[in-house]
Amino acid sequence: MNLILEMDPLVAIGTALSTHTIYRGLIRALPVIILTILFGRFFCGWVCPFGAMHQFVGWLGNHGRKMPDRISRNRFRKTQVLKYILLLVFLVMAFSLPGKIGSLQTGLLDPIPLVYRSWNIAILPILDRDVNIMNVTPRYYEGAWLIGAVFVAAILLNLLIPRFYCRFLCPLGALLGLLGRYSLWRIAKTQAACSNCGICERACEGACRPSGKLRPMECVLCMNCLHVCPEDLVKYGTKPSAAGEETVTDVGRRGFLATLATGLVAVPLIRLGGTLGTNWRPSILRPPGALPEEEFLKRCIKCGQCMRACPTNIIVPGGLDGGMENLWTPVLNFRSGTSGCQLTCTACGYMCPTAAIRPITLSEKLGVNEFAASGPVRIGTAFVDRTRCLPWAMNTPCIVCQENCPVTPKAIYIEDAYETVRDGAFEVSEVQGADVVLRNARMKPEAFATGDYFCAYNGRKFRILANTETTLTLETAEGNDPIPGAGGIVEVQAFLQRPRVEVSRCIGCGTCEHECPVSGLRAIRITAENESRDAGHSLLIKRG
Repeated sequence: MNLILEMDPLVAIGTALSTHTIYRGLIRALPVIILTILFGRFFCGWVCPFGAMHQFVGWLGNHGRKMPDRISRNRFRKTQVLKYILLLVFLVMAFSLPGKIGSLQTGLLDPIPLVYRSWNIAILPILDRDVNIMNVTPRYYEGAWLIGAVFVAAILLNLLIPRFYCRFLCPLGALLGLLGRYSLWRIAKTQAACSNCGICERACEGACRPSGKLRPMECVLCMNCLHVCPEDLVKYGTKPSAAGEETVTDVGRRGFLATLATGLVAVPLIRLGGTLGTNWRPSILRPPGALPEEEFLKRCIKCGQCMRACPTNIIVPGGLDGGMENLWTPVLNFRSGTSGCQLTCTACGYMCPTAAIRPITLSEKLGVNEFAASGPVRIGTAFVDRTRCLPWAMNTPCIVCQENCPVTPKAIYIEDAYETVRDGAFEVSEVQGADVVLRNARMKPEAFATGDYFCAYNGRKFRILANTETTLTLETAEGNDPIPGAGGIVEVQAFLQRPRVEVSRCIGCGTCEHECPVSGLRAIRITAENESRDAGHSLLIKRG
């Protein structure tokens, strides 16, 4: 599943700059780097799935166009240097030194994470919605529209200029172009003079100008020029082009310094909100096994693999509420999925290609066996909103959150209480066996027949079995306790089991929030306080 991601040299180099380590799976990028130095940008022309899509749509855009028009659309443009500028900015942002925290943002435009993210979060959920081959229920991702819009826009721009994204925006293509600048094998003309028919320019996918002074850094090895040249003057070999070669990365000294300064300033600028300090966002919940936020942001490439692997669909792409760095990173939304975070699931950590979410065992997640001393992995803590909770705010019986709490012993316990319903005091008119007729009552029939309502009289309580507009049917009293008599005052009371959370036992799995029957803003919600990954996110501020 992660093979092409792990072959991506930009992922490997970006994480190496930000963490000073190379994750084991990313060693697969080393052969790509070596082969690029030897053979040129073969990855762009023969491996990259995004490049294949661009080439196909670009071919459709050229279909039926006359040769001069195709040559014009395919010409080299100076703005193709933009991708090298973006590459430098991303790499400078990722680079970290002691005391300086890097931020890995290459995943925003790196084509491999981009295409994974787009397919995982936008395309496949649409294709699978009615057939349910990939999942038994439809998948939902908040913010998927933006991811899908970026993907569709990148694809459709090929109708204007073939391989638009590859030429102007792709930081991976820029990196491979730099690595393959002096490749041993390359496209080249065998002699400088030719008939200038322009056929090779029409067929070129990278605007590397095979008919004249070649731009090897732009060549994606589509090999089209080899097959269409009527004079057979274009070859792939070890000799440089007889017509000469040139680079396209000359942005000038001022341009280079400006780009470098942009990368250096970008990270401090986007962190002026203090979200890595005391202004951290408790609403941003990371999957179990996620590294502390600073380390997490050094590794996450926003590929969406963890989101696709989550069986309950609770891992979703983050938005800008936590700052630019949070965009498209994995966060937990317990309302969107089919349950909370399952206690026996650790899939997300094993799918993450850069260990931003580290693999954990079930023993570690549950805090058993050798991890008994450290306890379970905590995602956060549940808090009851008493202004929205049915038993607390509306005197309506409900124990859904306590019933569904999956930990043992339960982190949610209940507090018994009896509360008189509104306008619930009545004078008894007469008693007919177990039926108590009330004077001037206007009750909703069967409103109190759920077994959660009692008739309170003279310090005693009788369960209400049924009711009409004016009559209560009471459960037979134990022993010889009399039921309310005529002239007495009775109160209709709700038996409430009000939930409370024992913070020391809550792991923040979110099952309670998902199952809460209050629609919209749930009456019990999870925040990141007490999460295992960062001791600084404890519930109480530790003051020195």
